[in-house]
Amino acid sequence: NLLSAARLFLFGARDVWFVVALPVYLSSVLGWDFWLVGGFLAVWVIGYGMVQAFAPTLTSKFSGKASGQLPDGRAAFAWAAVLAGVPALIALGMGSAWPVQWVLIGGLLLFGALFAVNSSLHSYLIVSYAKEDGVSLDVGFYYMSNAAGRLLGTLLSGWVYQAYGLAACLWISSGFVLLAALISIGLPRHRLAV
Repeated sequence: NLLSAARLFLFGARDVWFVVALPVYLSSVLGWDFWLVGGFLAVWVIGYGMVQAFAPTLTSKFSGKASGQLPDGRAAFAWAAVLAGVPALIALGMGSAWPVQWVLIGGLLLFGALFAVNSSLHSYLIVSYAKEDGVSLDVGFYYMSNAAGRLLGTLLSGWVYQAYGLAACLWISSGFVLLAALISIGLPRHRLAV
């Protein structure tokens, strides 16, 4: 249940600025045309998938797999804590003298890479934590939380962007990832692998 709650906020954090606010901002404020916005987001999704394929290698390097330690709640906390800073840095960068377009593109690429690692780590953990006699129930509830987080993020993305702008969406995203990190503190720790 804790991992499902963390997953809800993790996916809400992505969609609160990515689903509605970012494409509308790229089109209406930066003047990108339909094909450029769609093409960029398509390339981002492909890159996100590629990073997810390498995520187990990354998480094992940073969780001490060489010493026999598998990723656990500590790894989920650490990766989410790092990710929480990215939307905040993008929001701050947008208010600076730096070119907004490059702040957004660079920030989105970094966010996508770190988000892919977080998502992949969560997927590993749910299978690892699931009870043997109720795996389908545990995994089903987990992915239901994933969908609820996406719905929450999507609804907030449109409303917050219209009312307060893209920077507000980014601050909410940062807060959601921080909540996911704090929830991850309560996740179990694995014993050493044999």
